Amino acid sequence: MAKLTPISLEKVQSYPLAERVSKVRIEDFGRPWKPGESLSRWLKSLPDILAGKDFSEIVENIVRASAEKKTIILGMGAHAIKVGLNPIILDLLDRKILSGIAMNGAGIIHDAEVAMVGKTSEDVAAEIGKGRFGMANETGKFLNRAISEGAGHGIGIGESTGAMLVQEDFPYNKYSILARAYELDIPVTVHVAIGTDIIHFHPDVDAASIGSSSHLDFRIFSRLVSTLEGGVFINLGSAVIIPEVFLKALSLARNLGYKVKKFTTVNMDFVRQYRPMTNVVHRPTQDGGSGYSLVGHHEIMFPLLAAAVIEGLNRV
Repeated sequence: MAKLTPISLEKVQSYPLAERVSKVRIEDFGRPWKPGESLSRWLKSLPDILAGKDFSEIVENIVRASAEKKTIILGMGAHAIKVGLNPIILDLLDRKILSGIAMNGAGIIHDAEVAMVGKTSEDVAAEIGKGRFGMANETGKFLNRAISEGAGHGIGIGESTGAMLVQEDFPYNKYSILARAYELDIPVTVHVAIGTDIIHFHPDVDAASIGSSSHLDFRIFSRLVSTLEGGVFINLGSAVIIPEVFLKALSLARNLGYKVKKFTTVNMDFVRQYRPMTNVVHRPTQDGGSGYSLVGHHEIMFPLLAAAVIEGLNRV
């Protein structure tokens, strides 16, 4: 094979830089911080580029939806409770910013334990080898009783657990999402996968009640989703359950003729994962609306989002 001759660059055609379309402008740059300035000033100092631009748009969409009394739903994994976000979520409930909350089965466990004893989240690695993981007596008894009694009255898991927390008047109820939502008459729906939660292996578990009550909560959640036009759905840290439930509820609502096309979805997690990105960010908004992904630690990102929304509403 003959030796290749390096290609010549002499006839390369270029053009003036001023004529080129550029995606980044100095007008979009961030601004340095000055000691003593306000949160509003800090928010305005963010670069209007990539996630900085997305964050500003998300805040604007939530503020608009709240001001116009549109539906805003928070879907959440239990990790949000374990990193201390209950007071932030409770504040959003009290401000009537949230129209409803959807959580997985672990959510009621951690929320109820916080209400009962002011602490939660056991050391799984230390207990699993001894067969003690998930065996706290009060947790299983209380939640299984709440679910079975609620099922007997045709009540979903979220409402029945909230009602019983209020009834028992536990010492730390003021930190409970379920108890406060019940007092405010804001729906909390609980979406359970049988076998994933510690209360499923306690002796007084009633699987039939769990199934019927969780299905009722799915129907309540679907009703909320049917009103999502112009609103916002946030998925906070649920990798599988809530994204799957949301997509099915959305399909059901559209099948029944509800107009749910233009709305905002936001996925918040440590990493971008297939199911939330597909079932929350992309598929639901492909015919209208906007889907966003914010990557970062819940204990930083969600309080920041909540504070930005409150600042925005304060200006409305």
